[in-house]
Amino acid sequence: MSERSQLKISYVSQDTSFLQCSLSDYARQHDIDESLFKAILRKLDFARVQFEKDMSSYTGGQKKKVLIARSLSEKVHLHIWDEPLNDIEIISR
Repeated sequence: MSERSQLKISYVSQDTSFLQCSLSDYARQHDIDESLFKAILRKLDFARVQFEKDMSSYTGGQKKKVLIARSLSEKVHLHIWDEPLNDIEIISR
């Protein structure tokens, strides 16, 4: 009897242009824990004031941090990140 693979993968794209809503809405859309998501963003040097802004106003580096934080918040077996440090300032690296 063969079992189907239940491998769960989280992918972070280079493209961040689709990020257009609030962080809270984004967390709900991706079914991740909002508190954990925002705590990871804080660890990635994300200012709390940014939590209230729409992501369409974020810099490229801030949007990349959102994608990385989402990926780290997901319950998966494998993380695949396509050039995750693009657009992230040197100090945060």
